[in-house]
Amino acid sequence: MITSGDLLELAIDMAQNVTTKDRFDRLLNTIRNIIPCDAVVLLKRQGQELKPLAQTGVNPELLGRRFEIASQPRFEAICDSQTPVRFASDCDLPDPYDGMLQGVVGDLPVHACMGFPLYADEQLIGILTLDSLTPGVFDDIAAKTLEVIAAVSAASLKTAILFKKLESHTEHFQNVVSELTKEALIKDGGELIGQSLPMQKMQQELGLVAPSDFAVLIEGETGVGKELVARTLHRKSTRAEGPLVYVNCAALPENLIESELFGHVKGAFTGADKDRAGKFSLANGGTLFLDEIGELPLLAQSKLLRALQSQEIQAVGKDQVELVDVRVIAATNRVLKEEVEANRFRSDLYHRLSVFPICIPPLRERLGDITLLAGYFTEQSRRKLGLAHLLIDDDVIARLEAYDWPGNVRELEHVMNRAALMARSDGQGQTGMTRIKTYHLGQLQSTSQAITQSIKAPEESFDNSNALVQQAWQVSNLKDATAAFQSQKIHQALLSSDYNWSKAARVLDMDRANLVRLAKRLGIEVKKQLK
Repeated sequence: MITSGDLLELAIDMAQNVTTKDRFDRLLNTIRNIIPCDAVVLLKRQGQELKPLAQTGVNPELLGRRFEIASQPRFEAICDSQTPVRFASDCDLPDPYDGMLQGVVGDLPVHACMGFPLYADEQLIGILTLDSLTPGVFDDIAAKTLEVIAAVSAASLKTAILFKKLESHTEHFQNVVSELTKEALIKDGGELIGQSLPMQKMQQELGLVAPSDFAVLIEGETGVGKELVARTLHRKSTRAEGPLVYVNCAALPENLIESELFGHVKGAFTGADKDRAGKFSLANGGTLFLDEIGELPLLAQSKLLRALQSQEIQAVGKDQVELVDVRVIAATNRVLKEEVEANRFRSDLYHRLSVFPICIPPLRERLGDITLLAGYFTEQSRRKLGLAHLLIDDDVIARLEAYDWPGNVRELEHVMNRAALMARSDGQGQTGMTRIKTYHLGQLQSTSQAITQSIKAPEESFDNSNALVQQAWQVSNLKDATAAFQSQKIHQALLSSDYNWSKAARVLDMDRANLVRLAKRLGIEVKKQLK
């Protein structure tokens, strides 16, 4: 029996001055105490999608998913209603949580399901769903009680949305953007997924620097999402209504770099048959994103520095200078400070770009984010493949969490896309449910597993006279043995490449910047031998 005291407790609990996460957790736990159920999920409306914000009783990977309202009949029915919706226990509409309720293996059995549309200022801002494995458990709850729960839940969600807007200051998308900006914003998705401490720290840094006009240098390994961070910075900046222009510095021909960046006039050089605006001009009033900035040759670096210092550019073949208002965001997978020390990058340009450096953490350091990202990419694959349900087995999550992810988020995305295709080829269950299983991941294995499998005995693989190999087999734990083995392989690659780090990276089939970072972590002297 639900009493007025229970509802009063719910209202008082929500009025407490707590963080958004605490507020959501209290809301869900209090509702679960008031109404007996097995799962409660709070979802926020984002355009024509629903984004899960908090859950209890459902697998954590749910929080990484995004549900299209039109493709989920139960969600659509809730969103179209003005009052709470109670679904019949034998309702034949597909349940979006099939296979995701904790403690339930396979399809959901006959169960009770209820949804609350959450309105604020007469606008639908989200929904709240309740599920119980006990059929009919929601049937006798008074309509007035459900209205109170819906009102309190809507107020809690509205408060969180308002706080989010206040914290981000300029959290809004452009209404009218150029084609260049559209392309840059939608490329590779547009949402930073992650709740780990490193990601929380990076999000705080983004919120701090985004509203300013300071240049930002984004550093990180290959595949961590540098381009996505750049788009997020632009979207949160005061320049969000202006263009975001993307330049891949590694793809620019050296003889055309100046023309690409600053433009040219007709007849300035062979092939210049008409005037052309450069990337700086296109980005005027907005943001210029210089990806792979470490690949620019030194001569081009000096010309870029002049443009950054004076905000003046001069098109090739033109006498007059043009004043521009451009914010520059640069990104690189190289360690630019070491590039400066090796005289491959100008120190003055480095200091000009790194007014506010942001380092994106590699996926292996983002504890808990792999599960969320796996859910996010799985939902994307489900839509692209036209599947009714695409679920992830628990042992798949464990396998993903154990892997080192040298290719970071990009590698995880590719793995999940490939696994989804393999799962689809296996066929679907009777209810149209497709499951990703461990064998769909292919040869995915952690670095330590790979080393363990590839080394059967020290005398089979390497010369026993090598001190590093001997060290690897004398240590008592796998971590130290792995480090010794990696050091030995790096030394071998460097020796065979005459200590040229780019060649050594190709020998080891890895990114040069990642190789340098690993060598530093292993204590290998790189400055004396760096070439």
